[in-house]
Amino acid sequence: MDVDGAPLGVLNIRDALSKAEEQGVDLVEVAANADPPVCKLMDFGKYKYELKKQQAAKKQKTLSLKEIKLRPNIGIHDLNVKLNHIRGFLEDGHKIRVRIFFRGREIVHPELGRRLANNVYEELKEICTIDMEPKMEGKNLLMVLSPAKK
Repeated sequence: MDVDGAPLGVLNIRDALSKAEEQGVDLVEVAANADPPVCKLMDFGKYKYELKKQQAAKKQKTLSLKEIKLRPNIGIHDLNVKLNHIRGFLEDGHKIRVRIFFRGREIVHPELGRRLANNVYEELKEICTIDMEPKMEGKNLLMVLSPAKK
């Protein structure tokens, strides 16, 4: 095959090597077991570089941390909507930070937030694991969930 991918037909090895040298590229054997063996004219250094870039791109599959904010007195329907969002994020492979934030005098009842965090985990325990147990940080109760290993 030519550099552009056009077939050159059956050539002997000397002709193929001279064509490669003319165009300033390498002669690379693609299918050694074929009869006759199939070779391609290509810049082998560039090819190896592209493969390396593709491998690096596969390794970089970044998992982002999504955050869902809740209030301790959230309604049941609103909670179900948030749980569906969390379920979708977990199925996509993202980690979730559940932030239950307290306003005003709600802070004197942190047990409501802990109960809500436990309810969230109980609803989702089939598809997630807890990375960080619920803990208070200022006026927020934070919990981190990650997708369960399959």
